[in-house]
Amino acid sequence: MPSEMPSFVTHEEVMFFDTDIGGVVHNIAYLRMIETCRTKLAIEKMGMDLKAMADTGIFPVVVRTEIDYKFPATLGHKLRIEGRLESLDRAKFFCTFEVYAEGLDRVLIQCRQTLAMVQMPGGRPQRLPADWKEKWGD
Repeated sequence: MPSEMPSFVTHEEVMFFDTDIGGVVHNIAYLRMIETCRTKLAIEKMGMDLKAMADTGIFPVVVRTEIDYKFPATLGHKLRIEGRLESLDRAKFFCTFEVYAEGLDRVLIQCRQTLAMVQMPGGRPQRLPADWKEKWGD
């Protein structure tokens, strides 16, 4: 029987370099924060290993990102990024993320990403690890 989907939480403080002249977080800064959360999720909860990726040349590659900007974070906000594995199939897996700010009682950002395992440098898609289906499959 599949276990609960893995999840991970990271924290960021909005810095000057994350914002535009109005002090609002740039869209690309959110993607960097989501990337950090997704990498930690992959390593600490899904069993991926950075050295093994480098040795084998097989990497999780983002093939699609959907993001809804619901409310802006601004300079000085302390953010909580919650990520989780949503689902998987033979060749792709899907992760979702929500970004919250301390002191604001609402979701700022919702994001869904589609990823595939790809053999580099050739860009050849690979099947997901066999044990993932056992752990988290339908």
